Amino acid sequence: MPTRNPRAPRPPPASPWAPAPDRELQRQAKRDAVLQAGAQLFNERGFHATSLDDIAARLGVSKPTLYYYVKNKDQILIECVRQGLEMTIAGIEASRAAGGQAIDQLMACMRVYAHIVTMDFGMCLIRVGDEELPEGSRKELRRLKSAIDHEFRRLVAAGVAEGSLAPCDPKMTAFVIAGALSWIGRWYHSGGDYTPEQIAEQCIATLCAGVLRRQDVARVGPRTRKATATSKK
Repeated sequence: MPTRNPRAPRPPPASPWAPAPDRELQRQAKRDAVLQAGAQLFNERGFHATSLDDIAARLGVSKPTLYYYVKNKDQILIECVRQGLEMTIAGIEASRAAGGQAIDQLMACMRVYAHIVTMDFGMCLIRVGDEELPEGSRKELRRLKSAIDHEFRRLVAAGVAEGSLAPCDPKMTAFVIAGALSWIGRWYHSGGDYTPEQIAEQCIATLCAGVLRRQDVARVGPRTRKATATSKK
């Protein structure tokens, strides 16, 4: 049986510290958990009614532990809202890259938007908004919001040009679409009667087809114009 040479170097002890890449992944995972918990609590209680103690309690850690990953509650909100916006923009860009007619791209973008506002970060974007943020962050996040609005306007205008959408004001129509789909984030809660996918499809169908029966649509125009004319007298 071979014996070990006492002069041979001993193997190094196993390090209790993970390699640097693993440590960074672990840190990022923990930071993501802090943001997720923050978004959930902001959605449930509101920004001002949520404290760092609340977020720490939900994660089962002490409040000082949070400071390894975020500076303060404002930073958590900034990151939550930014993630909601960036997820939306990425989804819209992917829908556009898939190609197809403008109406196909518009419908895909609407589905993306409707789905994201049922998720923690997207819901935080809608329920909390940017009014609670410092001025500098507010400007940056409003720039991102503007990019979403302009994408909807572009697709509406392209849909009108290709003949798949009725003539309309692209700006006003984009406001209506985004406003209606954003409101899902206000009333949605998981475990309800409908899945996010079902909610998206029903809301989009209502936006695109309306609520009137087809034979009634033609009768609305003349009555509306007559009422308008009467009101001007």
